[in-house]
Amino acid sequence: MKSLLVLRHAKSSWENAELSDFERPLNKRGLEAAQLIGQEMFRLSLNIDAVLSSPAKRAKQTAILVKESCEIKREIQFEDGIYEASVMKLLHIISGIDDKFDAILLVGHNPGLEELIRVLTEKIQVMPTATLAKIDLEIESWANITTTCGVLDFAITPRELKK
Repeated sequence: MKSLLVLRHAKSSWENAELSDFERPLNKRGLEAAQLIGQEMFRLSLNIDAVLSSPAKRAKQTAILVKESCEIKREIQFEDGIYEASVMKLLHIISGIDDKFDAILLVGHNPGLEELIRVLTEKIQVMPTATLAKIDLEIESWANITTTCGVLDFAITPRELKK
C-alpha cells in the first residue's frame, strides 16, 4: 500500500503585475497557511518519505514551509513537469517514483490536482489553496498507479484548522 499526499500551493500574491505566473510568491495569508498545514501534518504524525514539488515560486515556498513545519528530513525534489501538469502528466511523474518510498507529498497546482484526486478516487474534492488531501493507494509499486486505485482518506484546509 502506498500513500499520496496532495497539497495545493498556498495563496499567492498578485501585487506585482510584472511578475510571470511562474514567479508569483506567496502572500502573507499563504505563508501562514503553509506553516499551519505543515504543523497539522506533524500533529497527525504523517510520515513522508519524499516531497515532489512544482518549481513555481508559490509551490516552492509552500513545500519549503511545510517541510520545515512538519520536520520532514528529506530534501525536496523540484519537478518541472508538475507546473501546469495535466492529470496524465501527474500520473506519469508519480509512476516513476522509486518504490523504496511509501508515502509521497506532491505539491502542485489546480486544476491538475483536483483532476488527479478524481481520477484516482472517483471523488470530487475541491482544493482551495493550501488544501491537503491524503489518498491511500491500493498498489505495491508506484509504476502500477492507475485510475480508481485510491481511496480518499481525508482533505483538510487551513480554514478548517483555524476553527
